[in-house]
Amino acid sequence: MRIAIVAGEVSGDILGGRLITSLKKLYPDASFEGIAGDEMQQAGCVSLYAMDRLSIMGYVEVLPRLFELLKIRKSLIQRWIENPPDLMIGIDAPDFNLKLEHKLYQAGVTTAHYVSPSVWAWKEGRVKKMKGAMDLMLTLFPFEVEFYKKHKIPAEFVGHPLADEIPLDVDKMAARKALFLPEDATILAVLPGSRMGEIKRIAPDFLRALKVLYKKYSDWVFVTPMVNDKIEQAFNTLKQKIAPEVPITITKGKSRAVMSAADQILMASGTAVLEGMLVGRPMVAAYRVAPLTARIIRYFKLIKSKYFTLPNNLANEYLVPELIQEDITEENIVKEVEEQFDQSDEQRKHMLNQFKEIHLQLKQNASDRAAQVLFELIESNKALEK
Repeated sequence: MRIAIVAGEVSGDILGGRLITSLKKLYPDASFEGIAGDEMQQAGCVSLYAMDRLSIMGYVEVLPRLFELLKIRKSLIQRWIENPPDLMIGIDAPDFNLKLEHKLYQAGVTTAHYVSPSVWAWKEGRVKKMKGAMDLMLTLFPFEVEFYKKHKIPAEFVGHPLADEIPLDVDKMAARKALFLPEDATILAVLPGSRMGEIKRIAPDFLRALKVLYKKYSDWVFVTPMVNDKIEQAFNTLKQKIAPEVPITITKGKSRAVMSAADQILMASGTAVLEGMLVGRPMVAAYRVAPLTARIIRYFKLIKSKYFTLPNNLANEYLVPELIQEDITEENIVKEVEEQFDQSDEQRKHMLNQFKEIHLQLKQNASDRAAQVLFELIESNKALEK
């Protein structure tokens, strides 16, 4: 059994690593190759290209790397058409993977896409390109299946692996002890993002807000997890320019432990917001793309969903304050952080109950479930070939 698998960023790499482990239970001798980060490589996937070459978002942002991305995709298409794998799985990274899957599917390779693109939220027209482009869409959220069925695309809800990994009640004090953080302090976790673009566009405003918060609440503890040395260096350079006087404890990775140890989280919007919801912490989420990308999105009215963050969309309620684009200012960040700290017990209880309800809904033993669904797909296609 030979399986091709392509992930484009850290969150997809984590999903891919767990999926490979589960697939090995069903196919112990399977080999895996594609584009993989540390997690997938540790699980046994041979990476043909560095995953960080795909870690880019937006319209304008991708232009400097467009030729390289097209070249990588073309080489993978050629490789897997000449020597077809038994299955090709694209994990997230839809702008790269959907075209790759389509070409391979048309060439007779069994293909699946793991993690639905947010077509229900924005760029809904993309769903038309998915027809006749894959055998199966694996979704992390239950409402997505109905959307795909409406468009006659086979889809299965498998749940979210993070919901399986994270306990329903996360021990805050245990996390503080593990990170050597003071048990009785007010702790604000600050997550400015895992991509360089996020650090450049969001971290400066976060740091300016921390300056204000530190002046007002000098006893607060700020903790920031950094995904790698390159991101940490960029963040530290900004900190020295903007807020050298603010003490920030930096950890190597351990973002979940940092969120678990916190009383509240200030973060760049993305998968981390879902993780923050699963650990049950109040959050303020912010996101900013390049100005031209924002103008394109607004001009063509590409965003369809009512909310920007996943917890708000899943609950259909404004539980997580959202600061988008030009709304990300020092004043707005400070205001939202302070207001959230001042929530009434009733408001906080309602929010945490909603978080827990979504957690239970997503807790489906996802990696094993996804592997089983893919196993059935492979075996049914084998039977049809016979």
